[in-house]
Amino acid sequence: MKGSIVYGPVPSRRLGRSLGINNIPPKVCSYSCVYCQLGRTLKLAAEPKSFYRPARIAEQVRAKLERAGEKGEAVDYATFVPDGEPTLDAGLGREIEMVKALGVKVAVITNASLLWQKGVRENLLKADRVSLKVDTVTQETWQRVNKPHGLPKLGAVLQGILRFAETFDGELTTETMLVQGINCDLGELDRIAGFLASLKPDRAYLAIPTRPPAERVEPAGEEDVNAAYQVFAETLSAVECLIGYEGNAFACTGDAEEDLLSITAVHPMQEEAVADFLTRAGAGWDTVRHLVEQGDLIELHYRGKRFYLRRLPSHGLARP
Repeated sequence: MKGSIVYGPVPSRRLGRSLGINNIPPKVCSYSCVYCQLGRTLKLAAEPKSFYRPARIAEQVRAKLERAGEKGEAVDYATFVPDGEPTLDAGLGREIEMVKALGVKVAVITNASLLWQKGVRENLLKADRVSLKVDTVTQETWQRVNKPHGLPKLGAVLQGILRFAETFDGELTTETMLVQGINCDLGELDRIAGFLASLKPDRAYLAIPTRPPAERVEPAGEEDVNAAYQVFAETLSAVECLIGYEGNAFACTGDAEEDLLSITAVHPMQEEAVADFLTRAGAGWDTVRHLVEQGDLIELHYRGKRFYLRRLPSHGLARP
């Protein structure tokens, strides 16, 4: 593949200012997820191989860091987040070492499907931060949502994830993509949350597809997202939603409406918490009423309690 392998820095709510590293040609992956924004996988693979020289990647990162420094732009992470599965790169461990030597922290966002392989785990152990995808822990759902390469078995994948979590001393996060009608029932969510609890991640993210997916599927709705958040929060110490509102998610603007929308894009808020927030912001309940009436805020009920969540991006994302 010609051209630049490194892009950015770009803003990321999870990583601050991130330089993206596209270390896999499109679209070589171990999964062909129904929700993938890059479309169907062109080449299913499960064995790592070399794609680019590690020195080439490190040199492009160095050049980008220099240009960012000249412009006064901060870079918090260099992130391996390619047009495929980053751990299919046999040189990933060496690349991480070379990039870290440039004085920047390294993150890797992986679908975790290859962690049953010792070499893959050893490569990832060198990163400062790793995000693991866990959309399900049941065989049938795994086949439906992730459509994996035939080589790894789900049991081996989950065991590999557990072994990695036990030895990784960096920041560990997980991401679960919620797809309507596939992995959103309470039994499924309970099982996923139970497995994630055994990993002890620093943070567990819940996401929905926000761009046209590979197949005709729909993102989870507000009720499902709220239910998933509540189920995860019962067993996990830190849970956040990633529902497509990256830009101002943690800003404190002094505008009660804007701040409330920013917070509820990350955490569904119980009625009492909203009331407390409004009191501290010097605003009244009419703020909530106005946001609900204009469709920006959704009122939900879960186990007898009322919650508020920012409206999700519109559905109808299926590809024609």
